Amino acid sequence: MSSLSETKEGVGMSFVLGITGGIASGKSTVVDFFKVEGFPVVDGDIVARKVVEPGTEGLKVLEKVFGSAIIEKDGQLNRKKLGDIIFQNEQKRALLNETLEPFIRSEIERQVEVAKKKSDLVIVDVPLLYEGNYEAMMDKVAVVYVTPEIQLKRLMARNALSKDGALERINSQLSLEEKKMRADIVIDNCRSQETTRQQVLNWLQDKKFVS
Repeated sequence: MSSLSETKEGVGMSFVLGITGGIASGKSTVVDFFKVEGFPVVDGDIVARKVVEPGTEGLKVLEKVFGSAIIEKDGQLNRKKLGDIIFQNEQKRALLNETLEPFIRSEIERQVEVAKKKSDLVIVDVPLLYEGNYEAMMDKVAVVYVTPEIQLKRLMARNALSKDGALERINSQLSLEEKKMRADIVIDNCRSQETTRQQVLNWLQDKKFVS
């Protein structure tokens, strides 16, 4: 596959582009390139925080499932206490994801519909896009790709992790090789940021989103 390639053709109006990658693959950098060009971004991480703000249905359901100990006196979610409950407990972690998933999906869908009224291209940044089966929501999915060697090296440097610690985090996600195979568009981020930016601009120009 070339550094930026598509396996499916055709781009229509109000086009929804899902962007995903792996830990330390440079997804946020790529999303920022689209932001700079003026396209709206629906950020899955921000949505995940929004749906558990004080007073939300998401937080009320979390309290029912995990108990009132996870709620601060001011009504905020105590992320540390919730983290202690789910840390190294795969069942509890799965329960957390299962509990919040409907709220996150619904809010992402809502934000996408709002953004589509303002722009002919909407970017949806979802770290676990394939894991959460979000691809049906997108017109195309772009995967930000680096080789396993580069991913490991960047993660160890970025998070000051041992090789084993970094591999543990990488292996907790669907592999970048698998995501690359499933992608409609592959953005190769193995070289410089400028090389990556040029791939984004080339795609935007090719699809007439920018002149």
